[in-house]
Amino acid sequence: MRDFGLLLLRLVAGGLLAGHGAQKLFGSFGGPGIEGVTGWLESLGLRPGRFWAWTAGTGEFGGGLLTALGLGGPLGPIMMVSAMVTAAVRGHWGKPIWATAGGAELPLTNIAAGTALALAGPGRYSLDRLFGMKIPGWLAFLFTLGALGTALYSSVAQPDEEEGVDQTSTSQVAA
Repeated sequence: MRDFGLLLLRLVAGGLLAGHGAQKLFGSFGGPGIEGVTGWLESLGLRPGRFWAWTAGTGEFGGGLLTALGLGGPLGPIMMVSAMVTAAVRGHWGKPIWATAGGAELPLTNIAAGTALALAGPGRYSLDRLFGMKIPGWLAFLFTLGALGTALYSSVAQPDEEEGVDQTSTSQVAA
């Protein structure tokens, strides 16, 4: 039953986050696409906005897809966590916790799911198991450092004050 539980968690958390990333990257499912995300991220002070839009979209779409498929061991869940740390801090910080108030409820849920999957592994019903793949621990560690470094940098990057960037801007683009 444990493996069915992991499969369910992977498919739901990974699949929904991949869809969220597709909204950012491709404008799928009524999303803003890369141009809309670029402008929104620049309004939050993340420059260059296009770079951060591609980073966010790739972390969500790629991380979600790898997670849903159970491919690449912990790499997909690590990408999920990295993208959601940035979303929680940059898009939801300082608001009440609940999503209805613009808070970090959903990013925190995704962080918990991604962390649990990174620690537990994808389970028996995964492409990793089917193909006999195992990501070396040292590679997962380096990937984790890079992903967390990216999340931390994007979370503390300050807007250009002389440009008068408004950090209070909100949008449906937020994770």
